[in-house]
Amino acid sequence: MKIAIGSDHGGVDQKDKIIAHLKSKGYEVVDVGTNSHDSCHYPLFGAEVGRKVASKECDFGIVVCTSGEGIAIAANKIKGVRCGIGYNDEVSRLMRQHNNANVISFGAKFMADEDVIRRVDIFLSTEFEGGRHQTRVDMISDLEK
Repeated sequence: MKIAIGSDHGGVDQKDKIIAHLKSKGYEVVDVGTNSHDSCHYPLFGAEVGRKVASKECDFGIVVCTSGEGIAIAANKIKGVRCGIGYNDEVSRLMRQHNNANVISFGAKFMADEDVIRRVDIFLSTEFEGGRHQTRVDMISDLEK
């Protein structure tokens, strides 16, 4: 499985920890940056992760900024991306199971690294249920037309 990951300066340390974890589990990782603590613009990195997922170059995406909000909004602007904030374990599971989310977002200032790593694993190991949920996902996709 190939995972795209990106962050701004506020999430770069957490991003690097996620990357190390993913590689230890055998995932292929595409790091779109940033790789610096210098101030930068989160929409660039959220959108780039979104593009890699929407184009099917990567199977899933992970984005990190200070709050998790702005970078999630940016990722969601890319047609075909369904990004949610993994603010707890259950939501990290449900966004895959019910919403077929393909990108997960984290807020480095408000989430402990060990919680984020656990939620990454939950997100990546959860299957989409389909069924009645597919109708709703299709409705979301129709909004992009």
